Amino acid sequence: MNTPTDPPTDPPTAPGPRDVVRDDLDERFWEGCVRGEFLLHVCGECRRAYWPASTCIEHGTSAMAWVPASGHGTVHTWTVFHRAYAPHLAARVPYVVSVVELDEGPFFHTDLVDCPPERVRVGLPVEVVFTNLDPATVIPRFRPRPTE
Repeated sequence: MNTPTDPPTDPPTAPGPRDVVRDDLDERFWEGCVRGEFLLHVCGECRRAYWPASTCIEHGTSAMAWVPASGHGTVHTWTVFHRAYAPHLAARVPYVVSVVELDEGPFFHTDLVDCPPERVRVGLPVEVVFTNLDPATVIPRFRPRPTE
């Protein structure tokens, strides 16, 4: 996985979201991002992964824990923004917002970086990268996985 010290392709002020707020349910997820670790909420009984923090539909909350995930997935769907709906996004137009189906199962809404819009396709293999917004706030984003 990439550490939060990896330089972002976009300026650190550009990625948003502006409402990244830690709460008791997902504090461990954000702590993992600061360490460069992508975590999912996983049931210890059946190993089903959830995002965001959740309750297992079969086993309730008692067996839930934040567990390191692969940080890999595929693009499930996406949209291209050709207009900046906030001033801090103007330098990024056009930019891609996508839903990534993580290898562990959950869907994750994110922006796609290091990828021109015309290259995006359903099934595109992607990996997590981390962007520092400030010393205490690191957000996960996704980029295409390198071809082997």
